[in-house]
Amino acid sequence: MKYAINARRAPEAVGPYSQGTTAGRLVFTSGVIPITEDSEVLIEGGIREQTERVIDIVEAILSEVDCTLDDIAQTTLYVADLADLAVINEVFEERFPMPAPARSVVGVSSLPLGSLIEMDCIACR
Repeated sequence: MKYAINARRAPEAVGPYSQGTTAGRLVFTSGVIPITEDSEVLIEGGIREQTERVIDIVEAILSEVDCTLDDIAQTTLYVADLADLAVINEVFEERFPMPAPARSVVGVSSLPLGSLIEMDCIACR
């Protein structure tokens, strides 16, 4: 059975979708962009700050179902400029414990609100 996740410490979904869902032991987050906690406004800063923010939001969603970043098995990143991967990799090394999750990176022409990065993930409890 599938259940919606509604994390109080993460921005509300801005459309007809859940912040995340659970299905058995699996946890799925929706795509997360680096918006402020109480609005649909991008945070200030560049790719480092935006990457840190999407990870913070994912972490808040996962915490609602007693998961941590360590429980993430796979991430997908949507990146507006693939030249930003070096900085993204630095943030990932700082934030994700080893073994790091599997990861896919997709270069895109644009993201909602002009975001530089969007991330979703699958975790296992």
